[in-house]
Amino acid sequence: MLRLAFSLLTTLPIPAPATWNPGDSGRAAGWYPLVGLVVGLLVAGVHWLAGLVFPPLVTGALALIAWVALTGGLHLDGLADCADGLLYPGAPEKRLEIMRDPRLGAFGGIGLGLALILKFSALASLTPATLPGLLLAASLARWCILPAGLLPLAKPGGMGADFAAGLRKISLLWGALIPFGLALALGWSGLLALALGLLTAFGVLTLAKNRIGGVTGDVFGLLVESVEIVVLMVFSAGLG
Repeated sequence: MLRLAFSLLTTLPIPAPATWNPGDSGRAAGWYPLVGLVVGLLVAGVHWLAGLVFPPLVTGALALIAWVALTGGLHLDGLADCADGLLYPGAPEKRLEIMRDPRLGAFGGIGLGLALILKFSALASLTPATLPGLLLAASLARWCILPAGLLPLAKPGGMGADFAAGLRKISLLWGALIPFGLALALGWSGLLALALGLLTAFGVLTLAKNRIGGVTGDVFGLLVESVEIVVLMVFSAGLG
């Protein structure tokens, strides 16, 4: 299941298991925060090395490029689809239809651009002292997918349905060890980032429930990106 989690959430050269059963993406969910931790460590490593040579703006850009490359833009795609669909002033069925459309609309382009600007700015503002916040951002964001998977599905089938089919509630508990432990270790900044990250997750999921009646795989992508950005902003501002 750990190999599956890495193959689902990253572009790292870790092959997926030879056999794939329905619901395996949910059964692997307890490992998602660990995957996030590894992604965070790698991006933090790029940020630290780049910071030895380049000014903050270039460092932030290189860290962002590394982050997108490591995840294959998976969650950014969901964010763009949600920006197109959730903001459409029509019926929930039409919103879901728009989210399934592979073409990028105006709202999706704007949402994607603004999210990348915020993430880049926050990364560029991190210092060696606040860089560990990057680990919390990546880990907590992927843990938030787990409680989201317990919510009603907005449509049958797809990644969200496969995830929900295999998800076990016990995974929420042991999967929380990494992000919640990191938050405690990072002191008041970590606890504030944890609280605001969870509040952001609640807001995203409430929006999805109100606009399309539940969650989808795209909503998971919006959830991850939103939580990551908020946690990074807390540490870039030196709050806590």
